[in-house]
Amino acid sequence: MTFKMIITLILAGLAVLFIIQNSDVVQVSFLIWHITLSRALLIFFSLLIGFIIGWFMNGYFSYRRAKREFESERSILKR
Repeated sequence: MTFKMIITLILAGLAVLFIIQNSDVVQVSFLIWHITLSRALLIFFSLLIGFIIGWFMNGYFSYRRAKREFESERSILKR
């Protein structure tokens, strides 16, 4: 077995163990919505939403930084 395969199996085993230990059902209320799901899915969806928001924010700030640098170089070249 390769090193990557061993690491993948270990991580998959830990994920299964996490899901088994956090299988309790919880109710989530947000404004007018009420959702019932397992605690493991709630944690997973929270992490996923945080990852997506962080990814978009990083892209937005990178765009603003690149635009600012472009405008700076453009103003120097106009002189």
